[in-house]
Amino acid sequence: MFDMRRGVTDMSQRVQSLHHLIFGICVVVGAIVFIVMFYSIIAHRRSKHPEPAKFHESTAVEVVWTLIPTLILIGAAVPATMTLIDIEDNSDADLTVLITASQWKWHYQYVEAGIGFYSNLTTPLEQINNVDPKGEYYLLEVDNPLVLPTNLKVRFLTTSDDVIHSWWVPDFAVKQDAIPGFINEAWTRVNTPGVYRGQCTELCGMNHAFMPVVVEVRSEEDFLSWIDDQRLANELAGEAAVAARSRDWTMAELMPMGEDVFLTHCATCHQPDGMGQGIKYPALAGGVIPTGPVEAHLERVMNGLAETEMQAWAPQLSDLELAAVITYERNAWGNDTGDVVQPLTVYSAR
Repeated sequence: MFDMRRGVTDMSQRVQSLHHLIFGICVVVGAIVFIVMFYSIIAHRRSKHPEPAKFHESTAVEVVWTLIPTLILIGAAVPATMTLIDIEDNSDADLTVLITASQWKWHYQYVEAGIGFYSNLTTPLEQINNVDPKGEYYLLEVDNPLVLPTNLKVRFLTTSDDVIHSWWVPDFAVKQDAIPGFINEAWTRVNTPGVYRGQCTELCGMNHAFMPVVVEVRSEEDFLSWIDDQRLANELAGEAAVAARSRDWTMAELMPMGEDVFLTHCATCHQPDGMGQGIKYPALAGGVIPTGPVEAHLERVMNGLAETEMQAWAPQLSDLELAAVITYERNAWGNDTGDVVQPLTVYSAR
């Protein structure tokens, strides 16, 4: 509670030890200075009629009070510099993960494995809106955590699709800004399996608090098995996407799916009842886009709108998910257009 978190990496523990060293030096120096100051105030107060000293200078004293602070600063600077050099040494990594931030989620891409996915907050809206009690990991739970292996050096490349974010996991002593148009680097080597949580630490908009970071660290064997599972899942997802495009879906099938997609990805801004939040997050109930031409609705959802917080969802959702959510938006909250968007239509519009 009153100390830096020790963390689970060698670097986080070095940072804590360095903090203890420098904090200890500051406490000792501060104690000496205040002891001498208060002693002088009390021992030489006016009521004792002190006689001032009759000397003008002392070369020896000046050398001592110059030399001691110099040695103290060197003693603190050497380990601090060595630690900073090691923190910035991103070479010889065993694994590279590209972390791309956007409002308000993370995308993780395993560069060598060719696997990528989005990580979204899963805390229920009922908890956020104070309808249900807060869970144990309130605002610190996601659908897809970043999975890392133990005992391997992992390099993080961070960037952003929109505004400045910052990826932070305190147990790793890693905090790196994600800046549009730039790629920053950091690294870690985790020794202990477990689940570690962090957050975005750069104010990035209305839902800044809804960008948790969750990292699941597994043994090397479990991690390699997970990589194989993800590759298989991607292959199956591709087959499922082809199957979804090969048939016609009914409104009764798409509406529940679309509602789930909407509540997961859209409701935070546009609200569960589709009423929106002012001009910035316009209402979808009776809105121009959801009740207008289907082509314009597809364009807006798939490609977003420049210079606004409306994201491009085409890279993030499947054809079936996009078809479902657009069908839902066009037929919920009294819109009742009767339009049913098919996955094949979405695929053709990509």
